[in-house]
Amino acid sequence: ALDSVRLGRSFYHRRPGDLSGGERQRAAIARALVNQPSVLVCDEITSALDVSVQASIIGLLRTLRKEHELAMLFVTHNIALSRHIADNLAVLNKGTIVDYGPTAQVLEAPKHEYTRTLIADVPKF
Repeated sequence: ALDSVRLGRSFYHRRPGDLSGGERQRAAIARALVNQPSVLVCDEITSALDVSVQASIIGLLRTLRKEHELAMLFVTHNIALSRHIADNLAVLNKGTIVDYGPTAQVLEAPKHEYTRTLIADVPKF
């Protein structure tokens, strides 16, 4: 599992405090993969990471999705990030889905004002 998330076995005995934020996320993903799930739930998995580390985690998740034939539920407040990971996008407002469909379609032609506001708040979207 550690090899599949690009950490390697040298990380086996390390404590969380000894790891960077990106390494901690990779270790968490490795733990999730141990039981060979068919669905991987990623709840705000990149929220505490800087942009370059976010990109590497997104790249890893895309690779793992293909290699392990995983379905993935990716929960984020960063709507711009959804373009890089999601096939389909559901936008929730106060617990209700207000927009849903293929990611590109939702981002390029949002039906709900809340979705339009989220997109407008992203710099250079």
